[in-house]
Amino acid sequence: MTSTKLSTKYSLTYDDVQLVPAFSEIGSRSDITLDTQLTRQYTLDIPLIASPMDTVCESAMAISMYRAGGVGCIHRFMTVTQQVAEVEATKRVISNSYSIGVLAGKIQHDFSTIPIMAAIGANGDYLERAQELVTAGTNILVIDVAHGHHILVKEALSKLKASLPSTVDIVAGNIATMQAALDLQFWGADALRVGIGGGSLCTTRIKTGFGVPNVSSLAEVVEVAEVPVWACGGIRNSGDIAKALAVGASAVVLGSLLAGTKESPGPVIDRGTQGLFKRYRGAASLETKITHGISERNVEGESTVVPFKGGVKYVVEGLLDGVRSALSYAGAANLKEFHPEYVIVTSAGITEARPHLL
Repeated sequence: MTSTKLSTKYSLTYDDVQLVPAFSEIGSRSDITLDTQLTRQYTLDIPLIASPMDTVCESAMAISMYRAGGVGCIHRFMTVTQQVAEVEATKRVISNSYSIGVLAGKIQHDFSTIPIMAAIGANGDYLERAQELVTAGTNILVIDVAHGHHILVKEALSKLKASLPSTVDIVAGNIATMQAALDLQFWGADALRVGIGGGSLCTTRIKTGFGVPNVSSLAEVVEVAEVPVWACGGIRNSGDIAKALAVGASAVVLGSLLAGTKESPGPVIDRGTQGLFKRYRGAASLETKITHGISERNVEGESTVVPFKGGVKYVVEGLLDGVRSALSYAGAANLKEFHPEYVIVTSAGITEARPHLL
């Protein structure tokens, strides 16, 4: 009788670790830069990506993230025509901003290097969708599936690489292991999206028993990565962002932290004395499937409402303040220098790390 292999190694997530302070010569946090490599060919001014969820990122979010120095990945839960329109709206604003910046002498890089991102699947109309999105101006495509270490992703990467211009980078995932990283790189991925079952509304680990805690999955992938790595899922605050970057992620994908903002899709819900709210739901939630006419099977997510947060600009600024502070504690002036030691903490350490007088 065969048995399932048991790994006895510890697997860690963000609450399980703390970063260790180091000698610092940083005079001011404002001197710290956060530019990063997004994919093989494209860079960002800040390491933040708006998640391709239907209650997080369409053109309004993508535009605001661009203005902040990050990027938004426009979700795929719409028709090709609708998604193309969202990309065109994003590109139009970015192009106008770029032109004004050039006239003012503020922008020194080529417009073609500015990332315009959108999500696709790995079956169905994905190839037609990809071609239409690229024609509309997209230069980064994200294969947005729950299990990226899959034959459909391998085949999709092969077809996409063969049919699209070399200026288009393709991000593949989600993955959680070293072997997945090696395979996706071999198949042609230009960046790796890491994280399975760690999202705030994801129930994959409960429904299936599968998933690897985020810090350990990141560490495994980073060890063999030859392309940028995106940390996706489980990010709840700027400290988690700092931990992901410290482990080796080039950027982090944000869902719940950006949900409920003015720029996230969906109307504001007024609940009178309870306050203002907006919908937020997992990509594999029943609500998402019903809303977009997807088969109501394999539900691995929840849906809820979150408090209205106002403009995403202020959310991003708060997160970046925390990340810059993190780099100052490590004595790092930029992300290339940010390699602090981290230690495993006990439950008592987790309690101590939080305000515990209140």
